[in-house]
Formats: sequence, C-alpha cells, structure tokens
Amino acid sequence: MRASRGLTTPPRWAVLERELFAVQDKAWRIFSDRYTEDDGRLVFRDRLGEGLDGRDGVDDFYEAFFNWPTLYLLGGSDDVLAAARGHWRGVTAQLAEMGMLVDGFERGYDWFHQGEGMLLFYGLCLAEPGDGELRELAARFADLYLPGGPNYDPEHRIIRAPHNGAAGPRWGFSDHDVYFPWSLALRPYGLPLDWIDEAAPFDELAADPRRARAYGRVMWDRMGRGDTIVNLAATSLVTNAYLLGGEARHADWVVEYVNAWRQRLDGRDVVPDNAGMHGVVGEHLDGRWYGGHYGWSWPHGLPPVGTAAIVGASNAMLLTGDPSYLELARNPLDVVLRQAVRRRPAEVPTIIKRWRPHLRGLEHEPTLMAPMRRDDSGWFDHTIMPTQLPVALWQFSRAAADRERIDRLREESSWDWTAVHTQRTKEESGHEEPWYEYLAGRNPGFPERMLRSAIDTCAQRVESIADDPVDPAVGPDALGIHDWQDRNPVVTEALLQLTTGSPQVLYNGALAQMHLRYFDADRRRPGLPADVAALVSSIDAGHTVVELANLGEAPRSLVVQAGTYAEHVIHTVRVDDEPPRPVEGPYVTVRLPGSTHVRLTLTMTLRGGRPTYAAPPWEGTR
Repeated sequence: MRASRGLTTPPRWAVLERELFAVQDKAWRIFSDRYTEDDGRLVFRDRLGEGLDGRDGVDDFYEAFFNWPTLYLLGGSDDVLAAARGHWRGVTAQLAEMGMLVDGFERGYDWFHQGEGMLLFYGLCLAEPGDGELRELAARFADLYLPGGPNYDPEHRIIRAPHNGAAGPRWGFSDHDVYFPWSLALRPYGLPLDWIDEAAPFDELAADPRRARAYGRVMWDRMGRGDTIVNLAATSLVTNAYLLGGEARHADWVVEYVNAWRQRLDGRDVVPDNAGMHGVVGEHLDGRWYGGHYGWSWPHGLPPVGTAAIVGASNAMLLTGDPSYLELARNPLDVVLRQAVRRRPAEVPTIIKRWRPHLRGLEHEPTLMAPMRRDDSGWFDHTIMPTQLPVALWQFSRAAADRERIDRLREESSWDWTAVHTQRTKEESGHEEPWYEYLAGRNPGFPERMLRSAIDTCAQRVESIADDPVDPAVGPDALGIHDWQDRNPVVTEALLQLTTGSPQVLYNGALAQMHLRYFDADRRRPGLPADVAALVSSIDAGHTVVELANLGEAPRSLVVQAGTYAEHVIHTVRVDDEPPRPVEGPYVTVRLPGSTHVRLTLTMTLRGGRPTYAAPPWEGTR
C-alpha cells in the first residue's frame, strides 16, 4: 500500500503523539540516572527478606521498569530497550544477592505479585524474540510448572501451593515461626477464615502473639497449601515460552491446567477460588468454594479472581482458538453483577483513588456498585467494578455479550464516561471508559485530550523525581520501594489505545493483546518509524480503521501486523476510498512518502492463524 494524500496541516493528534514519544525518551533517562547504578540495579542499601513475611518485594523491583519494553515496541528509541534489558539484568543480580531468587526466578510467592513482576520479562521476550538467552530462560522458567517440575501435580492438576516458584511449593506464608505475618497495611481488608475458633478482630490478634500464632497456624493449614485461582497467572509464563519456541508441551500444559479450573466451575454458579492437595474444591476449607489465598474472601476478591480468570481463559483461547474458554472469564464478572445495587459513593468507605476524580461532586448520586467479596455472611464490599476487567475481556473476544456488559455499566454509572482525568495508577491504566466511548463514536475529542493528559502525567513524574527527598546515594528503605513505581515516567496506556486499539495490559500477569502492531520496515525493528503517527478509531473485526501520518520529509515504510502475535488474518484492505484489495495474511506493508497521510480499512478474522513472537518476513516489505 502507498499513501498519496499530502499533509498540509498535520492532524493535532499526530503531533501530540510524536510529542509524547519525544518527552518520554527524555524522561526515562532522568529516572534511570536518578535511581539506578551503573550496572542497572536500583539504588537500594536496605535488604529484603528480613521481615515477618520475608517473601515480598521482588515484584516491586521489576515493576519500576515494567512498561519500558512496551514503549520500545510502540516506537520508542533503541536506547529504551537496551536500558530495560540492562535494568532487568541488574535487578536480577541484585535480588539474587538478597536471596530472593533461585537461578534467576522468584524463590516462591503468590502469583498476584509474581504476575506483576513478570511483565518486564514478558515485554523483553516480545521485543527480542530471537534472543537466545531470553528463549532459554523462558523455557527453563516454564518447566518449573510443567509435569516433572517442582510446582505441579499432574495427577490432581494442581499447582501445589499458593506460594510457589523456583524452590517449588513454599508452604504457608512465611519462613518464620510466626504465622501471622501481615503488616497493618492489610488491616482494612479484615482477616480470612472468620468462621474458625481462633478468629478474632485484626487488632486483637496483632496485640497477642500467642493468639496470632494459633490463628496463623490454622491459616497455614487451610490456606497455605493446595491450589488457588490466582495461580492461573502462571499460564502466561508458559504461554510466553510457547510463543518463543513453539513447543507443544507448553501449549498442552496451559490447556490442561485451565481445563482443571473450568471443570471446577462446571455445575457451579461461581468459579471457586481454591482446590486442596487432592484437587478437591473446599478440601481444606470445610467444603467452601471461597476462602482461598487471594480469592473471593480475602483480601481483594474480584480484582485478583477476575484477572486470573481472564488471563487463564485468554491464554487457552489464544493457543487453541476455542472461544468456549472465555466462559471461565465471564463467570466472575456476571456473578458479581447479579448482586450489584445502586449506592451513593459517600456511603461507601472503600472507594479507591482510581474513582475519586470521576465521582467528584457526585458523592450523593447513586451509581452501580458490585460486591467484590464473598464469605459466610454472603456477598459484601460493594464498590465500583474495575472497568479494566470487562473492557479487556471485550477487546479480546469482541463478542456482543461482552460489549453489552460494558454498556450496562455505562448506563447505570452516575459519572461522565467521556471525561479524561490526568491520573496515574501503578498499573498505568484508568482511562478505559473514555477510550471505549471513543470507539463507540461518542467521544470524538478523546485522542487529543488523552495524549495531552499522558504528556502532563509524564511531566508530573519528572517533577516528582526532581523533588524526591530520598538520598540518591542510599535509596529508599524496604518500606519505600513502591516509590519507584509511583515515579516511573513511562506512560504507555494512551499509545496502546490510540496506536494499537488495545487497553493497557492487565497488570497481575497478562500478556499483551494488541489489535494491531507496527514494524519499521526500513530498520527491521518493532514499532512505528520516526515521524510516523497512528490512530485506530475502530477495532471491529469487519471494519478496523487506522490512520497513518508521516509528519517528516523523509519517506517511511512500515508493516502493519494484525494481532500481537500475527494471530489475526487480514482478508482485505482499503486505502482511503479505493476499492478493497485482497490480503489473506497477517501483514500489510505501507509506504509513506514525506508529509503524507493514509486511512486503512481492514477486514479480518480474529485468531485465524497460529500465534508467534516471530518478526514479519522482511523480504518484499521495502
């Protein structure tokens, strides 16, 4: 394809998009200079692994750079990928010295946190799929969960413990003899197992070591062994190995393990959150389908359960093409929505900061709230449903029922879904609603507002780095390691939405699910070429629309790929108003002379091809 329309006045969205790339290319260097050593590790003179828990913190080190490979994949500089790789190596060595890793992998912790920490590694693998070191590590990490590895019981199809990793099952929640290891930060969530004899209010147990040990011992027995639903995030680790190497054993395990959870749902209204050492739901919880670690009862409920279900189901569907797997993902969302009620935000103490800008001035206006958790008393902890879950599911499936679920949330919300708020969560998400409205044709000014917001967020993070009072030669203590995430100036949500037609990756361990990807055909690397901007305004399989603009004078060539993994099949492409041309493959090559603009309309079949990390065949692309 060749662009022929000249640009007299560059589109404002295109100018802002290239500005966002430019400001981030400066910002990540400021972060790196301030917070890292010459060998890539973070400046940190304290230690991990010495508290009552002794297992937490690995993810926080990797999370400081989690989206840097994504910036490169979208069109960021070569340097940002080299920096991300260097920081990953440096942090890995740093954590190994602290005894937190074994052979480069987490010694053993829950997959709610491990999934967060693995995002940097997944991004590097996607950016450099031909790298031998990454391929070898990906296969070795995956083998920890395959039959014959230390974590998986193939007879009962369980991951043996909620805490697991390179050292195999890490029973219980602490390596110390105090079995009540959590800090007061968990006090707002209460405690699990409120039905056991040893249960008591949080403050009472915290003040009485003897009672705390007795309670913690019961938690160890009932929640510290057996499978838990958040372990479904481990399917991304194994799917990543498959996409790099194409070995059937990796795909086979993902299907086997997801099927085990599907069968635990079969015949139930609600997907359970636990299975005992013999694969039986409720085996250690007196028959309860709720009560597992990071499950329906404690500490968060739907966010980890829903994320794990979507991650496992989408990985299985990606590898098999079978859409029935997505019923596992839909179940948690539909279950809580059946219990949803309209409440005033002022009456709900658990509204998180993600929603405060949306609800400002509407505190007394009823809005739809769903229960996040379930225990013996029933469903409780009503709050606003995390929109990233139904939006991620719909973007993956493109099914009418998944769109209808979002439409119900929109119709029963009290706030303006078109508004763009300059806010930043550690997940680097939070703008799903205005993006969804843009795709629906109800928010035409979204691209410019979203890009300005991202530029402002990046500037705020750079300012916070300059104002950081922590001694740069010493770094934070173990309680301050989240500050790196809060100050990371790389912001990719806007670029993912606008250039690829995709939401931010689900943070607790998902793989990227981009509708479109780009490769610089001249430089043979991922991402948009220099001076080129892209805007996806429709992601319907039968009518995907993307505009491409070359703001520079030099000609550029790029490959448009359907899907993160070339898994979609493009049937036809129409250039501007010309007749459609046949494609029947995952790639379209576009030539953009200087100062030109083109609009492509694609028809495609989702997941009609075999997914792979491999780069496009470069012959004939220039």
